[in-house]
Amino acid sequence: MKKYVKDLKVKSVEFPHELYVLLKLTDTEPLPDTVPGQFVEVKVEGSPKTFLRRPISINYVDREANELWLLIKKVGEGTHKLAALQAGDTLNLVFPLGNGFSPVQKQGENVLLVGGGVGVAPLLDYGKYLKENGAEPVFLLGARSKSDLLEQDLFKAIAPVYVTTEDGSEGEKGFVTQHTLLNIKTFDRISVCGPKPMMVSVARYAKQTNTPCEVSLENMMACGLGACLCCVEKTVKGNICVCKEGPVFDVKDLTWEV
Repeated sequence: MKKYVKDLKVKSVEFPHELYVLLKLTDTEPLPDTVPGQFVEVKVEGSPKTFLRRPISINYVDREANELWLLIKKVGEGTHKLAALQAGDTLNLVFPLGNGFSPVQKQGENVLLVGGGVGVAPLLDYGKYLKENGAEPVFLLGARSKSDLLEQDLFKAIAPVYVTTEDGSEGEKGFVTQHTLLNIKTFDRISVCGPKPMMVSVARYAKQTNTPCEVSLENMMACGLGACLCCVEKTVKGNICVCKEGPVFDVKDLTWEV
């Protein structure tokens, strides 16, 4: 897929949570094609300590509004700079990067989408794609508490949403792999994005139930093009760059102990 270096205009800046910012970007011409699960590399202006671009998952692409959304967690100086952007500002992106989630395998297939924390971001666009192409997605989302759940109304507009929180303030108390949904329903396949311990737990469940499973890795990335080698992951095929060959992988290709 062709890659672009573009200056996109910040159409709006929203704060769904005190630790997160949602940037909606647009362009004067139609946005390039993207695949759910791909990411962008963002140039952070005005931050002397942030000399490398920052990899951010594509949260959603609204073709009618010609918008590309980035849901960003404020962690360091670079992401705080991004959170300080205002409508009308310009943001330079290299995109679309990486390989995304699998396409629809068959009409009516049941696909479980599991997300935790900011890892829910790429699942919104993927869920929309699945629903529009004849699949039946179901979201299982985890967070520490009710206040940490993101974009719930948007997920619910696409497909059924099940929730776990560690403190029990929303949905079932516990972790996503403890949700009763997993005991009463089977799925054709599973796609996961979030903290590694959560993804490993879901991969273990998938192995036990003989369910195909793919995960979106969040290894540290710098170039996004497979040149710097800082995002290398050990796989059954050898060491490979997550940014170029991933970030989505079949768990059978990883060397995780599940």
